[in-house]
Amino acid sequence: MATLTRRYRYVGPADIRAAIRPESGGYRVTCPGDFLRWVSSVAEPERAEPVTYVVDLTGVLRLAPRRSEHVSCAEGQDVLAAGEVAFELESTRRSAASSGRWVVGYVSNQSTGYCPDLDSWAAVAPALDRAGLPHPGGFTAELVFRRCPDCDLRNVVRDGDFTCVGCDGELPPHWNVDGR
Repeated sequence: MATLTRRYRYVGPADIRAAIRPESGGYRVTCPGDFLRWVSSVAEPERAEPVTYVVDLTGVLRLAPRRSEHVSCAEGQDVLAAGEVAFELESTRRSAASSGRWVVGYVSNQSTGYCPDLDSWAAVAPALDRAGLPHPGGFTAELVFRRCPDCDLRNVVRDGDFTCVGCDGELPPHWNVDGR
């Protein structure tokens, strides 16, 4: 397992961080029982949608409704990872009936508030493992974030084009979003 050294600080709008309420933190999932309690509290139609997640600095997976802000899910703190995750009941190969086991069907690093790099998977995998959730072994949707050194705009790199959408400046090959 990779060493978890990078922590991501919130780089999104200050007004979103200022609006965090003390009770707004994501549901902490430290074991399979925690996940089962959480998923049983989610309304059936919402189970089909991805939800917001963060992995906090202690390595704990936190879950919140999809349209929640990642910084709120993290209670305003730095994180080891952030994105969206979707769960599905595993189906058996012999029938359409579900086996009753929850698995990760989709997982991304899509968080424009933290802009985590792809190496944040090293925090996601063990958090999902502790929750008893089989997963695909990597992000199923990957976003590459970079900050433009010329105009300071945060960019999502698309199709390997490391050109800033704001000023056409060259984006660095290595993650640099928080400016540290």
